[in-house]
Amino acid sequence: MMMVAGQYEDSMSVLEEIVGVHRAAAAQDDRPLATLAAEAARQSAPRDFRAALTAGDGVAVIAEIKRRSPSKGDLAPDLVPALVAKAYGVGGAACLWVLTDERYFGGSAADLVDARAACEVPVLRKDFTVSERDVYDARSMGADAVLLIAAALDDDELARFRSLADGLGLAALVEVHDERELERAIRAGAHLVGVNQRDLRTFEVDRDLAVRLAARMPDGVVTVAESGVRDAGDVQALAAAGYAAVLVGESLVTGPDPAAALRALRGGT
Repeated sequence: MMMVAGQYEDSMSVLEEIVGVHRAAAAQDDRPLATLAAEAARQSAPRDFRAALTAGDGVAVIAEIKRRSPSKGDLAPDLVPALVAKAYGVGGAACLWVLTDERYFGGSAADLVDARAACEVPVLRKDFTVSERDVYDARSMGADAVLLIAAALDDDELARFRSLADGLGLAALVEVHDERELERAIRAGAHLVGVNQRDLRTFEVDRDLAVRLAARMPDGVVTVAESGVRDAGDVQALAAAGYAAVLVGESLVTGPDPAAALRALRGGT
């Protein structure tokens, strides 16, 4: 059963349900790893996602492309990825973040392919990575970065998938939700960390979380604040805390002028 806002079981968080579905699918996936590795190797060189976040002045903006979410339901069901990607480029997005999960977010691999072809910036595949095959698939569909959600992976998986991504030339953004997950990300060798201020069990947003965790970030780690970024004032506060980038999604895909909204956000630094 697909969950929508306010319709999830108390005994299971949305993240647990989604990850469970993906793990079940991964258990049935018997494609040879050697075949997937060969396919990934045939792709053109990836764009440098991590470098793009630190290349300009001020805080970089990662702009999200998604049609719906489990918490909000439909956001932009008729979204055309190529057109949105072009608008984000005009607005000055440093990178894109494209949902490819179909069941819960209405995305697809084709969305990522179309968005990347329409812009010149690096693109992260936002999905629920639970196996090596997911990492290879990200590279094969043309992604420049892959998301690793600490809450969805054990320590061994986190380290292995991050290392595999590095070997494929993919940036591995490790997403954390609290201090313990941040410590795990650091132990796994993460050099790109996203702090998701939305609790995926309750959907509550703690807009102070990223600032609180900023002081715990090691030198050399590129940091991204995710969720709860509403305006230029939020961007200024996160810049002052040391964040290199912010992820902004729902306010852009649901707004009338994504390019203008992006420019307004970037004007905060």
